[in-house]
Parts: sequence; C-alpha cells; structure tokens
Amino acid sequence: MKDLSVRIVFAALALLFLPAFAMAQTPQLDPGEKLEKLQFPAVTMQLKGWTKFGSGHVYTLPVRAGQHVKIDFSTRSKFAFLAIFDLSKPDDEAFFGTDEDGLSFQTTVKENTTWLLRPYYSKVSPRRGLGAPFSILIEPLAAAPQQPPEPESPSLFPKAPPKAK
Repeated sequence: MKDLSVRIVFAALALLFLPAFAMAQTPQLDPGEKLEKLQFPAVTMQLKGWTKFGSGHVYTLPVRAGQHVKIDFSTRSKFAFLAIFDLSKPDDEAFFGTDEDGLSFQTTVKENTTWLLRPYYSKVSPRRGLGAPFSILIEPLAAAPQQPPEPESPSLFPKAPPKAK
C-alpha cells in the first residue's frame, strides 16, 4: 500500500513540474515565424535565410556543458541582426545580439541548455524592402589548451598580506 502511494506522489510531482520545464524550453514565436530544431553540429554548419517579417525562420540549438562554439552572422543589410536567447532562463533578454556585440560570438558552454537563434530585420530603422538575406555559421571548436600561469615578475613592492574576514 505504501509503495503505491509513493508512486502516486512521484507521478503527481512529475506532472506538476513537467509543464514548467516544457514552458522554459518552448520559445515564444512571432506571428508567421517558423521554428527549425537543430542538432549541435560535428562540423561547421551554415544556415541561409531571409529575414522577411511574418515568414522568417528561428532556430533552436541544444548545447551541452563544456562544448566550445563559435557563431558568425553575416548579411549585406545594415538593418538585419541576430539575437541569441537562452531558453532555460526566465527572462526575455538576449545574451548576445549582433546589433551591439559584433557579428561573431564565441564561448564555452557552462551548462546544458537550448539556445534560440533569431535573425531579424530591425523594425525601427528607416529602410526599404521587407527583409534581407543572411547567413549563420555554427562552428564547433576544439577545446582550448590550458595556458600555464605566467611566472610572477619581480616587483619593488611586496605583496599585501591577505585580508582576514
């Protein structure tokens, strides 16, 4: 009898937490956007598309802790950008955007998660046309070799003793 009640409790808890986890990993799409689910590539992957408002593509990319990755965005338009979001985070802020951070992003992933790659055409910029072509390169990188710490150079001043708490 106790075994059955424990199973029921675990099943209820699983059902309680499943929707919250699923919501954290489900991206909110703009009207007309199409979602493409990617797998982390073994070699460089190139995505090409068009930032046409109302029918653009967004991509989910699962990443694992310890993976090294470089993402490059290129376009001929000065009004097309790429934003990268972490779907495991509750906020709606991009952690990388080509409008402010440059066209290339390189990192070592700290935790297992899923990223949302959203190419977009700026709605606030004066422009002609409804979109622009773009290219995204996703490149897995080899682990960077650990650099030995540099030997300390001699100093005229002695180091301060560590502060006691």
